[in-house]
Amino acid sequence: MPFSKLYVGNLNYKTTEESLKDLFAQFGEVTSANILQGRGFGFVEMATPEAAQDAKGKLNGTEFDGRKLIVNDARPQTDRPRPDRDRRPGGPGAGERRGFSRF
Repeated sequence: MPFSKLYVGNLNYKTTEESLKDLFAQFGEVTSANILQGRGFGFVEMATPEAAQDAKGKLNGTEFDGRKLIVNDARPQTDRPRPDRDRRPGGPGAGERRGFSRF
């Protein structure tokens, strides 16, 4: 089943949501464009799965704002397990040594 939401990676940090929306609009109606600031990637949602697939096929690997875009179907967000507090460096279980000994 084709998706209408696309992952867009390898973005220039100066790329704006408006310019990204304009880029994808040539393939159909863009319902949203969201860039995660400081991360170099974002998401574009198209009005139809067909428009999204067309945009993906024609924009993946092309240059935009001086960077070669990576365009893929966005994967559904999953609940990611949070790191166990006891597994952090220095937390319980970080090693056998607890404190230090003068002997």
